[in-house]
Amino acid sequence: MNTITRSKPEPAAMRLDQIGALKRPQWLLDAFKRHKAGEATDDELREAQDRSIRDLVAKQEAAGMPVVTDGEHRRRVFMQSFTDSVSGFAPHDYLSGRAPLESRLRKTGNRPLEEFRFVQALTQRLVKTTFLSPVRALQTYDAETGKAFYPDAEAYAADVIGTSRQIVSELTEAGCRYVSIDAPFYTWYMDRVEREAMLARGVDIEAELARFIAADNAMIADLPGVTFGIHLCRGGANRPGRYKEGSYEVAAEQLFNGLAHDRLLLEFDSERAGGFEPLRFVPKGKVVVLGLVSTKLAAVETADHLKRRIEEATKYLPLEQLALSAACGFGGSPEAVHMLMSEDEQWRKIEVMRRVVDDVWGSC
Repeated sequence: MNTITRSKPEPAAMRLDQIGALKRPQWLLDAFKRHKAGEATDDELREAQDRSIRDLVAKQEAAGMPVVTDGEHRRRVFMQSFTDSVSGFAPHDYLSGRAPLESRLRKTGNRPLEEFRFVQALTQRLVKTTFLSPVRALQTYDAETGKAFYPDAEAYAADVIGTSRQIVSELTEAGCRYVSIDAPFYTWYMDRVEREAMLARGVDIEAELARFIAADNAMIADLPGVTFGIHLCRGGANRPGRYKEGSYEVAAEQLFNGLAHDRLLLEFDSERAGGFEPLRFVPKGKVVVLGLVSTKLAAVETADHLKRRIEEATKYLPLEQLALSAACGFGGSPEAVHMLMSEDEQWRKIEVMRRVVDDVWGSC
C-alpha cells in the first residue's frame, strides 16, 4: 500500500469521513477470545491491542484517510466508551434493554480519553474519537433498582448527562477536535412498525424525541473549538428480515434542526433508509455525511455508483454541505459473526471512497 500524503483538514469541512470501527485482524480476535476464557492476562490483551492500533493507524495514513481512529480495537462493544468510564451499573448484558444499578453513577475513568491519547501520539492526522450518546443510558434505566439511589428518572438523567459531559470535556481539553456521538436509537422512531407500537402504548413521539435531543445537546453545549458529529445508526448487524426500516422523513425536521451537532452521519446504503428527500430539512451550516458504502455486504461499490448517489443528494442539499463515508463501522464486536467481508475488501471500499471524494470535491 503506497502512502498518500494528506494535510490535516478542518473537521467540519472534511469530505471523507469514517464512523470509527474498523476490522480487527484475526490474531487480535484470538487475543480477545483467550482473554475472555481466562487464557490471556490484561497486559497480554493490551499489548495485542497496542500492536493492532499502531498497524491500523499506519494503514489509514497509507490509504490517504484525512481522519484516523483506533478502529475501536480496545472495545468489545461501542457502549464501553461510557460504561467503562463510570461506576454504578451492576453487571449486565451490554445489548440488553435493561441496565440495573448498584449505586449512583460516578465517573471513575475516561476510556475515550485514553484511546485518544494513544492514537494522538502515533500520527499527525486528525484523530476522531467516538462516544456513546447519553440517551442510551436514559432508555435502559431500570427503575426497580434505580429507586434505591435516585428519587426519580430525572435525577438519574441528570447524572447520566453530567458524567457524560465530564468525559467529553476532558477529551476536548486534551486536544481532541472531532468527537462523534454514537446514537443507535433515533432510527427506531423512523421505523413504521416501531412507531405504531409506540403510539399503541401512548408514547408522545415528538415529546420523547425532544427530550432525547435536549440530552444530546446538553452533553456538548459550550465546548468551543470542537466539531461534533452524531451517527444515527440503523444497526451494524446484518440481520435477516426487516430491521430499523423507514425514511428519515417522519422525524427529519425535528432531528436535523434540533440536534446541535455539526455533522450528521446518516446511513443511505440500502433501500431501508428511503430516499434523500429528507435532506431538505438540514439547515445551513451543518454537513451531512452520506453513508453510501455498505459495511454488511462484501461487494465493493463502484465509483460511478457513488457519484450518481451523491449527485442525487445534491437535489436536496448543496454539495458543500455533503461528505462521504461508509454507512456504519466495519468492525463489529470481537464475537460478531455477521461481518463477513475481509480486511482487503474493507480497504478496497475505503480506496474507492477516497478516489470519489477527490473527483467530486477535489480533496478529502
